[in-house]
Amino acid sequence: MKRIALVEDDQTLRENYTEALTRQGYSVSGHDNRTAAESAFATRLPDLAIIDIGLKHEYDGGFQLCQYLRNLSSTVPIIFFTARDNDIDTVSGLRMGADDYLTKDISLPHLLARIAALFRRAELQHLPSDESAMIEVNNLRLDSNRMLCSWRQQPVDLTITEFWMLYSLVKKPGHVKSRQQLMDDSKMVVDDTTITSHIKRIRQKFSALDEHFDHIETLYGMGYRWRAAD
Repeated sequence: MKRIALVEDDQTLRENYTEALTRQGYSVSGHDNRTAAESAFATRLPDLAIIDIGLKHEYDGGFQLCQYLRNLSSTVPIIFFTARDNDIDTVSGLRMGADDYLTKDISLPHLLARIAALFRRAELQHLPSDESAMIEVNNLRLDSNRMLCSWRQQPVDLTITEFWMLYSLVKKPGHVKSRQQLMDDSKMVVDDTTITSHIKRIRQKFSALDEHFDHIETLYGMGYRWRAAD
């Protein structure tokens, strides 16, 4: 049974979503503040975390919690689930390592579909290594079975969403991928701002290892591509 941590300070919402997710067969632990959630995560990591941004008296407590959880694990799927619908918060959340950013006006079936998609992608990392699942181009190496990435033999810690977006670009070097194609390949349903934020974060992670990294190109009005030539 998959374990979901739901961090939401509104008791009614927390109880309603806990009940709905439990009916879907998930084991749900609810927390109403950052400190309680951090204590629980330190003891045992959830299989997926759903986090509100504002927690009790902490206006950005969810952002801090996301960073804490990302320091514990680079692969646990994290969804921000919040009433704050603006580009600044969306970009901030994704830069901190969240896999998805949803607003509370989303339908329950849509939320469940996003959760299921993240779980399907997360399960791939537990498959055994398979040489046929390896992609090597330039100084990049990707293992699509275990969702491992390295650049110049240095590991690159990518979230689940980041990995599949990068994989979509790299499997056909030089080919332009539209935002819609990136969403389809990584099994996401998000807006253009979210795609842009993920691409920026991927670039930042590579640039932190190699200041001359420039292989992800933006073609304005078209999409993105992985530049194959050194």
